[in-house]
Amino acid sequence: MGPLRSVATAYVPFQLFQVAITNQGHTEQRLLGVDAVVGTLDLFQFERVPGDGEMIWVETRNCPEAQLDGERLGELLQAKVRRMLYSKGFFRMKELTIDPEPVALELHIPYWLGFRGAGGEASLSVIDAVRRRPEGAKVRALFESWLLSAGGERSEV
Repeated sequence: MGPLRSVATAYVPFQLFQVAITNQGHTEQRLLGVDAVVGTLDLFQFERVPGDGEMIWVETRNCPEAQLDGERLGELLQAKVRRMLYSKGFFRMKELTIDPEPVALELHIPYWLGFRGAGGEASLSVIDAVRRRPEGAKVRALFESWLLSAGGERSEV
């Protein structure tokens, strides 16, 4: 991949949902976040809605625009949760309902972008700054698409 040339922090907008999962008559509540850019990134799970003291305000242009509305994000979230539950045992599901309710909170998750390369070659690596782990192709594709977009659209966090 070549030597590390530069590092930047970028922020992906996430929509939080309070999700009620009912299975076999038992209801479980989860607080989940889904990315509002493409809706394909891994879900974030929270124990509670972050308070003002747990978040920081950052002014930056390193933020892809949210592309998906709350209704579409709710549908994507339902599908992701259903797949997650089915992967733990399809036959354990009976009368499954997944009811997502959006939480009114503007939240952006930080990622560290590493730009590598030598000469005219360049590559991108991405690390989730919250979980502190390298990310895969989906996150890399999101940032590559955003960085290479013709308009270079940016928003402020």
